[in-house]
Amino acid sequence: MIKTKQSPLSIGADIGGSHISCAAVDMKNHTIIDHTHASIDVDNKADASTIIRSWCNAIQQTLEKAGTAIPAGIGLAMPGPFDYVNGIALFEGVGKFDHLNGVNVAEEMQKQLAFPDPVPVRFMNDATSFGVGAVWLEPELASRNVLALTLGTGFGSAFIIDSLPVITDERVPEMGCVYHLPYRDGIADDTFSTRGMIKAYKERTGKTAGGVKEIAVRAGTDEQAAETFRQFGAGLSEFLAPWVAKAAISEIIIGGNVTRSYDLFRKPFEQGFRDKGLNVSVRISGDTEQMAILGSARLADDDYFTRIQPLLKDM
Repeated sequence: MIKTKQSPLSIGADIGGSHISCAAVDMKNHTIIDHTHASIDVDNKADASTIIRSWCNAIQQTLEKAGTAIPAGIGLAMPGPFDYVNGIALFEGVGKFDHLNGVNVAEEMQKQLAFPDPVPVRFMNDATSFGVGAVWLEPELASRNVLALTLGTGFGSAFIIDSLPVITDERVPEMGCVYHLPYRDGIADDTFSTRGMIKAYKERTGKTAGGVKEIAVRAGTDEQAAETFRQFGAGLSEFLAPWVAKAAISEIIIGGNVTRSYDLFRKPFEQGFRDKGLNVSVRISGDTEQMAILGSARLADDDYFTRIQPLLKDM
């Protein structure tokens, strides 16, 4: 039966460059509710109304599957640049969602969803949402210092301390993330990402690979492919170690497509921290998208949102 009053459930959504995935979240148990997932392809070159309509359609599908008409709130894990405080897109010259630039997405979504009672629509950086969700899922992490990483198309990161992202603090880099920090002849994102792995493999072998998975398959018989992964792991721990020490990180949680090949770079990555006297536990998140959904859904908790709201302006 469809409920007609506000539900203890919230909706979390992960906004990708070409799709939206969302689900209903049980706010009490910090879990995604079975069979409520919805995913819709989105044309990021479409006009603003069409893009927002696609997002709203996915959310409405999830609401129907959850059997509720009005959620406690809607949270969206949104890539930047974005005004996370006011819900305004700032996608100028980034090659996607150009027609959303300057649009108040929060207001437009509320108009299209047309709930009979007010429902908050809130936003957070996608990499940060992953970290918040991964910590929220595991109660023992609530009071620990956690570094969340997403290794895939880009190099995402978030420092989560006492369940809150740390953005402006001497313990963390500027913006509370590491992708933009200088590394070798560029920035860290150039190396610790899918394109970085492909580039490193080509430089080592002269061979072109279509993706990390292809290099991983070759690693079974190609020592140079295997060495590419080992160097990736060693370099990643060397790069992160100073910040792990500075922020007293005890847990690293890693998600993203590259983690499917974690066994190929696990030993040098973890050994790199031990060699520097850092006692760090590494966890692999099997579903980055679900963690982002959980993290964004947590924004519907008014108490938590009160704590995190002052941080959104710096994301």
